[in-house]
Amino acid sequence: MSLFDHVSPVGWQPLPLPGGELSFWPRWLDADEADALLAELQASVTWGVHRIRIYGREVDSPRLSCWIGDADATYVYSRTRFEPHPWPPVLASLRRRVEEACGARFNSVLANLYRNGQDSMGWHSDDEPELGERPVIASLSIGAERRFRLKPRHGGAREDMRVITLGHGSLLRMAGDTQRLYVHDLPKTSAAIGPRINLTLRWIDPSRP
Repeated sequence: MSLFDHVSPVGWQPLPLPGGELSFWPRWLDADEADALLAELQASVTWGVHRIRIYGREVDSPRLSCWIGDADATYVYSRTRFEPHPWPPVLASLRRRVEEACGARFNSVLANLYRNGQDSMGWHSDDEPELGERPVIASLSIGAERRFRLKPRHGGAREDMRVITLGHGSLLRMAGDTQRLYVHDLPKTSAAIGPRINLTLRWIDPSRP
């Protein structure tokens, strides 16, 4: 089912997700700041194609990405170990603001560039051991609107799917047991849309091997 077409643009809106914790701030950044951030990140981030494993095969990820963080925030995803790029000043400043908004600490961010509607991400959870058992994930979206879907990890009826439209400057907070109980994706769209950048801020436990 589609969610939250009529939520207030100001402040956090708690979203119903049985067993999980989900909150949405539709216009966390105003349009002018979001425009400037989109242009700066497109031009300055070292974008690359990551290799991921799907059904036992290694393929190119259907989006461009860059792993950014503190020096000890290494991350293993799909059997690949990522060493972080240093924080650009604009993202270092943004990190502090997101931490304050979310009431959490973050030492890393996965920046994803979806070049058009054919770039996407399949069903998955952010449940790698380095993230801990009940991670707080902050997801900031700038650029073209895209549909973000969640569904129960272990089956469930069609009506159990949640769909959120992530707009320009919106901030989504996932916490509690959301990653344990649910998977999420960003499907392709045939609409003629421009680029979108998604910044998912996390805390990587440096003590995890």
